[in-house]
Amino acid sequence: MWALWQCANVNAMDRLGISDHGWVHAQVVANLGLKLLRLLGEAGISPSSVRHHSLTPEDAEVIVVTAALLHDVGIAIHRDEHEHFSLLAAGSVLRDLLSPVYLDPVRRTIIWSEVLHAIISHHRDIRCLTVEAGIVKVADALDMTKGRYRVPFEAGKLDIHSVSTTAIERVRLSRGAAKPVRIDITLSNSVGLFQLDELLRRKLHTSGLADHVELAAQVAGDIPRSGYSPPMCSMEEPWRSPVREQHPRAKRQGRAVAETFSKEKGPNVW
Repeated sequence: MWALWQCANVNAMDRLGISDHGWVHAQVVANLGLKLLRLLGEAGISPSSVRHHSLTPEDAEVIVVTAALLHDVGIAIHRDEHEHFSLLAAGSVLRDLLSPVYLDPVRRTIIWSEVLHAIISHHRDIRCLTVEAGIVKVADALDMTKGRYRVPFEAGKLDIHSVSTTAIERVRLSRGAAKPVRIDITLSNSVGLFQLDELLRRKLHTSGLADHVELAAQVAGDIPRSGYSPPMCSMEEPWRSPVREQHPRAKRQGRAVAETFSKEKGPNVW
């Protein structure tokens, strides 16, 4: 997995000059996904794997985290249509990960198929058929703060995606008053609304979770804009990783891969 994340970021950041799609992004999405899954569970919204396959809530967490960690590994092959390449790249890795833990082949196959469904469904135009897939899709869209796009922006890549993301200061997830999840987004200026309209809104539309989320977006110094159409989620600034903020290799080469973290252990998101 570590090698796949490295290869994905070489294609994404070094060759295409776009944002981090390696293990830092994967870890952020996994953490966001877990937070969202648990908030929905507290509100009585059961994971699809529990309702349809009689799995446990812990199994649903395995599905969400594993899909989050593997959803972008297809970029190691190519950025275009990477969701489909991620299925190819993740398939064999998944068997190696699941076999020692899930000895029952039927249960293992169910989790394998649920993870792959969540991976392919993170494409913004593919409809999610499970709660878990919707969670991964929304969590992926929420890794949008300025830290993720800092390297390509500072390297001179100026487009609407990099500029609008630098305006997103904070994304915070909590329990909502009227709905299970509340998302608060703080922007330094209104150009950041492009990310909410272009990326988040479209992913929410096909996630199946839009009815369960309330959103408040606020430009710093403005009155909060509650009820803005795209609903979303996040954790307490999980994107502020040492890789994105400090690591000299990331600053120098634009690759968010941390040599300061153990390659044997990799990220600890469980």
